[in-house]
Formats: sequence, structure tokens, C-alpha cells
Amino acid sequence: MSSKSILAAIFLLSFSGAAQTLSTTKIKQLGESKLIEAISDFREFLEIPNDGNYKENVYSNLEWCRENFESKGFIVSQLETPGMPLLLAEKVINKDAKTALFYLQIDGQPVDTSAWSQPSPYQAVLKESDGDNKWKIIDWQSLDGELNMDWRISARSASDSKGPAMSLMQAIDVLDENDITPAFNVKIIMDFQEELGSRDLPGAVKEYSDELSADFLVIMDGVRSVVNQPTLTFGARGIATATLTVYGPKSPLHSGQFGNFAPNPVFAASRLIAGMKDNEGRVTIPGFYDGVSLSEADRKILNNVPDDIDEIKGNVGIMVADGIGETYQESLQYPSLNVRGMQAAWVGKEVRTIIPSEVVIEIDMRLVPETPGQRQVDLLKKHVVDQGYYLIDREPTDDERTQYPKIASFKYRLGSAPFRTEYGTPIDQWLTSAVTRATGMRPIRMRTTGGSQPIGPFINTLNIPAIAVRIPNPGNNIHAPDENLRIGNFLEGIQTCIGILTEPIPTK
Repeated sequence: MSSKSILAAIFLLSFSGAAQTLSTTKIKQLGESKLIEAISDFREFLEIPNDGNYKENVYSNLEWCRENFESKGFIVSQLETPGMPLLLAEKVINKDAKTALFYLQIDGQPVDTSAWSQPSPYQAVLKESDGDNKWKIIDWQSLDGELNMDWRISARSASDSKGPAMSLMQAIDVLDENDITPAFNVKIIMDFQEELGSRDLPGAVKEYSDELSADFLVIMDGVRSVVNQPTLTFGARGIATATLTVYGPKSPLHSGQFGNFAPNPVFAASRLIAGMKDNEGRVTIPGFYDGVSLSEADRKILNNVPDDIDEIKGNVGIMVADGIGETYQESLQYPSLNVRGMQAAWVGKEVRTIIPSEVVIEIDMRLVPETPGQRQVDLLKKHVVDQGYYLIDREPTDDERTQYPKIASFKYRLGSAPFRTEYGTPIDQWLTSAVTRATGMRPIRMRTTGGSQPIGPFINTLNIPAIAVRIPNPGNNIHAPDENLRIGNFLEGIQTCIGILTEPIPTK
């Protein structure tokens, strides 16, 4: 071994040993000392509107992130795509060290300000429970006194996913402020259109594969298990969407003049979608579940997640769950079919006595590795045809309207691909050890999450494993009005990231 190699090895051992000296107690102290400042920075970050549909929102957040990481000593580069750019921040500890790539989602769902119980979704407020499952706004000066870890920071993207992103940023600051060196090289990729499906991400990962190369991928996204304990998730379902339009008369008709004569497409659409599931909630489309099976070993892993099925049903507000899988975790291992929206004519004060001209049905299908998106879409499309529909991808012509009794248009899009990382692999050992040391608790290890994440391109192109570190609390109103992050979860998020950044990546 050359003298240069010996020095490099000594250097790696030195910072690895230093990282390991951070005990659970020390990590908790570091996080607690940073919390108030972190909340202030978090509020500033949340004030920047982040709807990825708007270019100005994307660039405002991109510039904020650029300045933030440059101030931390990272080399920041903008990765151009046909659409909106991505941002990559990198800090090299040692060129011979291992590298972890962190994925951060910066954008959030659109907002309807009128539906929020606060002045603005982009002006974070502090909320306290009134004991009756309702939340009231309290003054931010409350933070000057004794902290209540159950207080919530309420704003769009508080939990999905600026909260997890800010947890990592603050952990990096903690290390810098205490002269602690990360145990590996750090790369951070920031996505500003995840909620829109990250359409440009697959191409960008291919184009910038050298810049993004790493040993492991850590996904800073997702909600903890229902018991709100530290959680790692080893996979995510993919997604495919379809828009199905069932056509009736070529324009809305007076229901008195044409009722009993012109068929109402709502009834045809209702029969069509009702036939896609049985009374137990199982999809009836032939072949929909083909390839999916759970072994006894799989079920054992799933049953280690401490879910309370009755508590989950109570929180959701249902009496009976769909009959897919024996437990909540088992249900997430299968593909799903969901009607995410329907539209026909008008309701409420706009209601009128007409026969609608069409019914628009928006469908999403969650995918697992055994059920590719194109296959599921083709099965759905075949099912519609088998029900006697003439399928097109546009509005029907007058000739088609008089020639076919059932007409529908069918359009679809393939979104994120599913992924699943095996248990017991080096990335599992690394993150389980890091989270355990940081929080004093062995994390709950979930086989997959029900939602989708645009991680497939990293796994397939970079050939690296991925696991999601989950920080936000259950009941955080993700994607909905009054989205929130529990202060205690924010604190544990910072501490968790300190633990990860100081945990040496295994060499084998």
C-alpha cells in the first residue's frame, strides 16, 4: 500500500471513529439546542409558495435552496431538463469515501386558501390541540416558554416534504457548528415537481448519471407508521393514471323534454366503474393481481409493524375495510384501483334539470413491482372494451355517435415505477443502526408504502438501493388543508439526520 493510501485509510478511520462517538444522549442534546433556530428557518422556507405548476414558484424555491446549501459549503449545480431544472448539492469529505445521495422533494400540492383554518397556507402558524381533536392557533411567542412537543406547525408542505428537507439541512448545520465531519461524501438532489409526477427526472438521471453516482439513496419523504415511531420504508408503489370519459348526447339536454328517451351517461358510467370491484373491494378485472403473492416470511415482516387495525379504521372513519390482505400492511403489497374524481354536469346552487352530455372519470392505479404500469393500463382498457364500449382518444364524431351505443375516450399516463429494497442488505444495516443510535429506538421497518415516489430512475439507472426515512407524524393532513408537522417529529427528524450523517457507510 502506498503512503498516500495509508494516509487516506487513516483519515477514513479517524472520521468514522469520531462519528461513532456521538451517543444517543449527545445527538439528542445537539438537536434540542438547535430546535428554536430550526423552527425559525423552517417558517422562512414555508413562506415560499411551491406549487410546481408555476415556474415562478419553482425558481423561488430553487434559488432559496441554492443559497442555503452554498452557505453550508456545498458545491451546487443546476441540472437542466426539458422542463423545470433540478438542483444538486455536493460536499466531498474524501474522494475515497463512500457516498450517500439524499432525495428531497421541495414542491407541494396546490392549495385552496378558503379551506384552511388559518389566514394563508404559506404563512405558517403554530397550533395547539383543544383536547377535542380540534386545533387552535397560538402565538409563536409561546416557543419562548416551555415547549409542547405536540404543538403543530401548520402550512403547505410542512410535512410533505419541506419538513424532512429542513431536518436534513439543520442537521448539516449542527455538524458544521460543532466541527463534526460527516462520515461519508454527501450529495443532495432536489426535485421541484414531484407532485406533478417528476416527468423530467428519468431523463435527468440518465443524462447526469456521473454527477448523481452514489452508493446508497436516502429518500427524505413519507409519513411514519400510525404509532409515530421512527420508521424506515423499503419500497413504494408506483402509479399509473387514466382519464375515462363516457359520452351521452352531444350536448346537455332538458330532462323533461328528453328524459325516458336520451340515455343518461351517468348510469352507464356508474355500472362501468361499479363492475370494476366486487362487494369486498377486490378488483374484478381479470389478471389485475397476477404475480403478487406473500410468503410466510413476508407476512412475518409485515406483522412486525405495530398497526392497530381498529384504531386505523376509527381514525379514517370506516367500519369495514376492503378485503385485500388480512392487515393494513398486507393491503399495501397489492396493486390498487381508485376513482379519484368524477364530473358530470352541475351540483349545489348550480344544479339544473338536464341530462349530462358526458361523465369524466379520473382513475389512479398504484403499482407493485410484480404489476408493471403498462400491463395494468392495458388490463383496464380491455375491461372497458369488454363491457361493449367503442374506445377513442378524442370526442366522438356525429357518425360515431349514431353508429355505437356505448362510446368512451381513454387516455392514460405512466408515472413513478414501484421499487422494493430487500431487508438485511448493507443499506438496511446502515440506516437501522443510524436511526437506532440517533433516537434510542430501533426503527419500524415497513416493506412498502402505499404512496408513490419517483425513485425508480435512480435504482434502475444508477443501480443503487434506496430506503425512505420517514419523519412526519400520522394525522398530518398530507395533501389536504391544514397540513402540519408535529414539533416533536421535527426535532426527532433533525436528530435522526444527525445520526445518519455520522454513521459510517459499510464497506461491504
